[in-house]
Amino acid sequence: MNMSTALNNALGGLTAASRGAAVVSGNIANALTPGYARRSLELTTSPISGNGVRTVGVIRHQDPVLTANRRVTDADLARQTAVSDFHSRFEGLVGSPEDATSLAASLSSFDGSLITAASLPDSAERLDQAARTGRDLANSLNTGSEGVRKARSDADRKIGAQVDNLNRDLKDIEDLNARITAVRNSGGDIGALLDQRQILIDQVNELVPVNVVARANDQVSLYSDGGLILLEGKAAEFLFSTTGDTKPHMTVANGLLSGLEMNGKPVRISGDTAQIRGGALAAQFTIRDDLSVEAQNQLDSVARDLIERFETPGLDPTALATDPGLFTDDGNRFDVAFLPGLASRISLNSIVDPDAGGDSWKLRAGLGAAGPGDPGDSAQLQAFGAILSDARPVSGSVFGTGDMRAAEVTEALLSKAGANAHAADQRKTFANGARLQMAQIEAEQGVDTDQELQRLMQIEQTYASNARVITVVDELLQTLLRL
Repeated sequence: MNMSTALNNALGGLTAASRGAAVVSGNIANALTPGYARRSLELTTSPISGNGVRTVGVIRHQDPVLTANRRVTDADLARQTAVSDFHSRFEGLVGSPEDATSLAASLSSFDGSLITAASLPDSAERLDQAARTGRDLANSLNTGSEGVRKARSDADRKIGAQVDNLNRDLKDIEDLNARITAVRNSGGDIGALLDQRQILIDQVNELVPVNVVARANDQVSLYSDGGLILLEGKAAEFLFSTTGDTKPHMTVANGLLSGLEMNGKPVRISGDTAQIRGGALAAQFTIRDDLSVEAQNQLDSVARDLIERFETPGLDPTALATDPGLFTDDGNRFDVAFLPGLASRISLNSIVDPDAGGDSWKLRAGLGAAGPGDPGDSAQLQAFGAILSDARPVSGSVFGTGDMRAAEVTEALLSKAGANAHAADQRKTFANGARLQMAQIEAEQGVDTDQELQRLMQIEQTYASNARVITVVDELLQTLLRL
C-alpha cells in the first residue's frame, strides 16, 4: 500500500466515523421521541482505492409487522377506553346498590315514607315528606336522563372534532408523501419526514384502524379495516355535521342526527359490513347511536313502570280514568307513543306537591278528592304503598320477561349498569395490557442506548486509528521532503 492509498483510506475512515458519530448521537438523543426509528450508517468499499470505506447513506430501521400489530392494540385501547368511560359515567348516574343516593335508594325512601305516613295519616309533616320523597324519586330519573343526554351530546361533539382531526391528518400525510419523494430524489435525508409521517399515521389509526401499504418512492397508501380507501395518492375527505345538543328522540334514521360521509358517500359504521371497525371514532358513534339509546331506554322503562303503577284502574277511586296518576309525564297521563325520553319528563303530580302549591293530604284522601276527608283513614296511603310491591310485567322486556316489583325494576337497572361498567373496565384493562406489551416489544427493536454507547466508543477508536494513519503519513512526507 502506498502513502496515497493509505491517506485516502484514512480520510474515508474519518468521514465515515464522523457520520457514524452523528447517527449514533441522534439515536441516543431521540431514544424516547415518539415515531423515531433507529438509524445506522450504510457503508461500502471505496471505488477509488478498492479497500477503503465510503458512506452510502443512513438506514432507518423499522419492522412493519411489529408496527402494524402495535397499531391494532392502539386502536383497540382507544375504543375500549371510550366505551368504558361511558359505562362508568352511566353507573355513576344511577348509582350502585350500596350507594345512599342511588335510584334504588330514592325508591326505597319513597316507599318508606308512604309506610310512615300510613302509620299516622293525620300528620301533615309525614304527608309532606311522602310527597317530597316522591318528587326526589322523579328528580333522580330526570337527573339520570339528563346525564345520558349530555353523554350522547358529548359523543356527537367528539365525532365532529375527530372527523376534523382525521381530515387534517390525512391531508398532512398526503403532503408528506409528496415531500418525501421530492427530498429523496434530490439526495436529501428523508428520515425525519418518515418519522413525522409515522406519528400522523398513528394518530389516524387511533381514530380509524388502518392498513398501511408501501408504494414506490417511499410513499404509502392507507386503507381502513373495512375497506375504505383513506389515502391513495390523494386523501379522502370525511363529512359530519355536529348536532351538539341531542334529544332522546333524535336518530340518524329520522334525519335528526348526522351520519358519516366520505367523499360524498355514506359510510357504514355498524354491523358486519361496517367500513370503520374499532378505534375512537367508531366508539363515539357506538356511544351516540347504541349505548346512550339503550341507557335511555332502561331509564324510560323504570319511569314507565312507576307511572303505570299509579295509573292502575281502581287504585284511586277518587280519580277519573283520564286523570294522571301520582307520577305524570310532564303533567299528563302516560302515552306509549311518546316513550323516548320519558325519564326526563316524569314528575310528581303537582296536586300533591306542597312546594308546588299542591295539597299533600290528597295522598291520604285521593288525588281527585274535594276535601281532606277522614284524617285517620290510611287506606289510600296503604294502597299506594302496596302497588309498589305488586309484581307485574315490565313493558319492553328490558330487564327480563318475569313479573317484577318496583324495587326489583330499579335493582335490575343498577345491576345491569354495574355489570356493563365492570365488563367494559375489564376489556379496557386487557386492551391496555396488550398495548403496553406490544409497545415494549416494538421498543426492544428500537434504540438501545447501551448498544449505541458501545458503538460510539468503537467509532471513537476508529476515528483515532484513522487519525493516527494520517499523522504517520504526514510524518513520512515531512521526512521525505527533508531529504
